[in-house]
Amino acid sequence: NLPWSGAITQPGAEAWPISVLYDAGIANELFPLLLFIGIGAMIDFGPLLKNPWLMLFGAAAQFGIFFTFFVASFFFDVNDAASIAIIGAADGPTSIFVANELGSKYIGAIMVAAYSYMSLVPLIQPPVMKLFTTQKEREIVMEQLREVTRFEKIVFPIVATIFISLLLPSITSLLGMLMLGNLFRESGVTDRLSDTSQNALINTVTIFLATGTGLTMSAEHFLSYQTILIIGLGLVAFIGGTAGGVLFGKLMSLVDGGKTNPLIGSAGVSAVPMAARVSQVVGAKANPANFLLMHAMGPNVAGVIGTAVAAGTMLAMLSSH
Repeated sequence: NLPWSGAITQPGAEAWPISVLYDAGIANELFPLLLFIGIGAMIDFGPLLKNPWLMLFGAAAQFGIFFTFFVASFFFDVNDAASIAIIGAADGPTSIFVANELGSKYIGAIMVAAYSYMSLVPLIQPPVMKLFTTQKEREIVMEQLREVTRFEKIVFPIVATIFISLLLPSITSLLGMLMLGNLFRESGVTDRLSDTSQNALINTVTIFLATGTGLTMSAEHFLSYQTILIIGLGLVAFIGGTAGGVLFGKLMSLVDGGKTNPLIGSAGVSAVPMAARVSQVVGAKANPANFLLMHAMGPNVAGVIGTAVAAGTMLAMLSSH
């Protein structure tokens, strides 16, 4: 519905530079996919492979997404509600990918909310983490992790791509790009590709993505009560995801006799590696001898996969709606 959208496909129409940017990277979802190559190149799945059960934290932290989907469906149609709910993962590219796939009318507001909560992780998460944990739980020191072989790190992205793509074909492209970037990192023979993906590519595409999405934010659509409601629901989703991960951490701590620090559960959202760093900071304040960063990285990278699976589930349910 944008005045410039599709201009490059109309015979005789002048191709505005902004229409080229929008149609080339956002309308066809290229920019989010390229971003996922960079994200994959920055991710180390080692902490997750050391303790595969940490994958459950990535699943628990998706509670905020599905809870917000239920709430948002009272105010928006189901496609928009699903797009808004993904904000809870604090994952901008996935939010944009889902909003595009489902044809959401609020992609600009969704992007602003998703990236805002990504940057506000250090402010939002600590109060939620402290609310649901006791001082004694925050002081738990976790055992050191085993070493992971290069073979495991190379096989994991391949197996994960095949398995999850067969389960949820709608996210094959998104997950495939994530794991391709990770293979650049772990193969040991594509250092230049890995470095480019982590730096030049991801920075350039972020600029194009932000600019292109900003073109959709016309005043009559963006400056409305729906935008405020979307930002509020996004906050509910993010807090719900953080709380879900922490509460699951408390459950795990009870099951294993106090060996798991519940704070690592908050890292189950998709904000890598910021959420894991917040777990480390809060844990270190409770117990200076505590070092949770590598333990929290397991749920953190699991959250990236969990968010992709949650997105794929939404797309599978609603793509024919």
